[in-house]
Amino acid sequence: MGLPRAESAFAALACALVLGVVPVSVHAQQQAGGRSIYCCDVGGQPVCGDILPAACYGRSYREMSPSGVVRRTVSAPLTPEEIAERAAAERERRAAEADRQRKLRLDQALLETYRSLADLDSRRDRELRDLDRSIRALRAREAELLERQRNLIAEATHTDKSDVAASLEADIGLLDSEIVTQSSIIAAKLRERSAVVEHFDEQRRRYLELTGGDPERRSAVLERR
Repeated sequence: MGLPRAESAFAALACALVLGVVPVSVHAQQQAGGRSIYCCDVGGQPVCGDILPAACYGRSYREMSPSGVVRRTVSAPLTPEEIAERAAAERERRAAEADRQRKLRLDQALLETYRSLADLDSRRDRELRDLDRSIRALRAREAELLERQRNLIAEATHTDKSDVAASLEADIGLLDSEIVTQSSIIAAKLRERSAVVEHFDEQRRRYLELTGGDPERRSAVLERR
């Protein structure tokens, strides 16, 4: 079914305006009032109407005044692929921002924890001293267990009584279990010590990056955050 005569004339005028072939009088503009023309490009040619033409569905289009002034441009709907790309980009942006904020908080905590590089080094040395003391005690206990085991093995080797030998054998087995446990505790403490060294090395490196080792610069950095 065709457009009413007035609307058909208006749509024809719209296309003519886009093609630049019809001058528009002030009177014609006043008659058009606040009406809009909707145009899109199909195959390199404008398709226009006083309502959005069916050919413009799914395409970008322009909303214009009757005099040909573009009031707004509406982009074509995003494809599923474009929506997915936009969502992925937004997730990446949010992740990057979250990481940036996390690093800012870590830097803030670092500067608030240590008043100076010497303060940081002192904390590191104290923690390492405590760990070294603990490791020495664990190794002393391990050596004690090994010595007891050696004595029991020697005693079991030189006894002629089967019941005594069986009892010694059981004690040696218990000591084996204790020695294995002690060795695993020592290994864990050594790993902990390595982690402490690595942690403080990283903190020291970052502290120098932020302050250059200058306490006054530390204060200035804290004020800016």
